[in-house]
Amino acid sequence: MGPFILLQEIFKLITPATLFEVFWATLLGITVGMMPGLTATMGIALLTGLTFQWATGDAILILICMYIGAIYGGSRSAILINVPGTPAAAATVFDGYPLARSGRAGEAIGLATTASFLGSMIGLFFLSFFTPWLGSIALEFRSFEFFWLSLFGVIICGNLTAPKDPVKGWISGILGLFLALIGMDVIQAFPRYTGGSIELSGGLSLIPALVGLYGIPEVFNGLAEIQVQEKAMQIKRVIPRMRDLWNNRKNIVRSGIIGVIIGAIPGVGENIASYVAYDFAQRGSKHPEKFGKGAEEGLIAAETANNACVGGAIIPVLALAVPGSPPAAVLMAAMWLHGMRPGPLLMLETPNYVYEVSAMFLIATFAMLILGLSMVRTMVKVLNVRNSILMPIVFILCAIGSFAIAGRTFDILIMLIFGVIGYAIRKMDYADAPFILGLILGDMLDENLRRSLMLTSGAVVPLFTRPICIVLIALIVLTIVARNARFKGMMSETRETVTKTLGIGRKKQP
Repeated sequence: MGPFILLQEIFKLITPATLFEVFWATLLGITVGMMPGLTATMGIALLTGLTFQWATGDAILILICMYIGAIYGGSRSAILINVPGTPAAAATVFDGYPLARSGRAGEAIGLATTASFLGSMIGLFFLSFFTPWLGSIALEFRSFEFFWLSLFGVIICGNLTAPKDPVKGWISGILGLFLALIGMDVIQAFPRYTGGSIELSGGLSLIPALVGLYGIPEVFNGLAEIQVQEKAMQIKRVIPRMRDLWNNRKNIVRSGIIGVIIGAIPGVGENIASYVAYDFAQRGSKHPEKFGKGAEEGLIAAETANNACVGGAIIPVLALAVPGSPPAAVLMAAMWLHGMRPGPLLMLETPNYVYEVSAMFLIATFAMLILGLSMVRTMVKVLNVRNSILMPIVFILCAIGSFAIAGRTFDILIMLIFGVIGYAIRKMDYADAPFILGLILGDMLDENLRRSLMLTSGAVVPLFTRPICIVLIALIVLTIVARNARFKGMMSETRETVTKTLGIGRKKQP
C-alpha cells in the first residue's frame, strides 16, 4: 500500500509549475551550499521567513529542495578550493581537493554528485518505509516517555557534537532548554521569565532565533576573514564511470546506512555522518594509504553519508517531533509555522503526509542530480563573489526573513541577540547544535514533565518504572558514563604526555 501511495504523491507533483519551483529552489540550495559560510540551516531558516505567506505544500517542497541542494552544494567548494561550503562537506575536502589538484576536478564533482544522489535515495527508502513503523511505536509514548526522550535528545546531541569536552555540549543544551521556558506557560497561562515584557509573553520566536544563531555569526566571520580568491580548476570530464561506482557498491551501501542511522540520532547532523562513514571506508579499504591523497572511496563515502543523513534526520521529525540535525530542526519549525503537526499524531491525522514528503524528497533528489551534472562550469563562477559583497546581502535577508513571519520589529531584535549568543558560543568552543535542540525541545520537556506529575498527583515513581522510560534512562546514563570515561582517559593520556615531555616528576640524577 505504501509504494502505491508514494507513486500517487509523485504524480501529483509532476506539473510544470511544481517542477519549476523544484529546480529553482534546488539550484538556490546548491548555490547556498557552495558559498563558504552559508550553511543549509541558514538557507532553510531564511527561506522559511520568506515563504511564510505561501501555501503549505509549496513552502515545504521548496525548503526540502533547499535542504538537499545545500548539503550537496558544499562539496563543490570543498573539491575546487579546499574550503567546505557547509560543515557537512568537511570530510569531502580530504580526497576531493587532492583529486582536483591532480587534474580530475570534473571527475571528482561527478563522483560527488552521483554519490550524493545514491545517498539521498538510500535515505529516501528509509524515510518512506520506516517512518510509519516508527510512528506506530511512537503512539505508545505518553507524557512520561516524551519527557525522557527530549532529555535524551539534548544529552546525546551534546555528547556527539562537542568532541573536546562533552560537558560544554550539555551546558549548551541545558541553556537552550532554559531559554525555551520564556513566555506564557501553556498549562496554567502564567508568564515566566518575561520581566514584565508583553513582547516576551508569547515566548521567543523560533525562526528569528535560528536565523540569528546561524546567520549573524557567519556574517561576522565572513567580514572578518580575508578572502583569498583562487581560480576554479579546469573542469573536463564530469559524468562518472559506471565501473567506479560498481567497484564502490559496498562502500555506498555501508555509507548510506551509516548516514541514515546517524541522521536519526537527535541533533547530531550531516558532518558527523560524513566523518564516521569516511572512517569506516578507510578501515575497510584495501588501500587505506591512499586516503587523504585523492582516494575515490573517501570522497564517495563522505558524500553518500551526508546526503543519506538528510532522509535519516527527517524520520524522527515526522515520527517523534524530534529533529535529527540542525537543518531538520528548522524544517520542523517551518512545518509548525505552516500548520503541520509533526509527531506521533501525524500518522493518525494525515497518514499520507509521510509519502507526500517522500515524493518531494525524490523529486528534489533528481533535480539535484540533473543540475549537479549539467551546470558545473556555470555554477563554479559563484565562488568568485567576495565576502564584502555577499555578507551584507545575507544580513539584510536575515532581517527580512525574521520580520516577515509576524511583522514585528521585536523579532529582528531577537535575531540580533541570538546572533551575539551564537557568536559567543562558537568563540568559546561550545557546540551550537545542542543549544538549538534544547531551544526546540524545551517546551516538550517542560509540558510533558508537568503533565506527568498532574496525571500522577505529584508522584514521580511512574517516570522511573514504565518500560520505555527505563530504556531511555538507561541510554542517558550510558551516554554520560561512557563519554565521561573516555574523556577522563583522554585527559589522563594528555597528562602523562605533558609529564614526560616536561620531565615533571622525574627523579633527580645524582
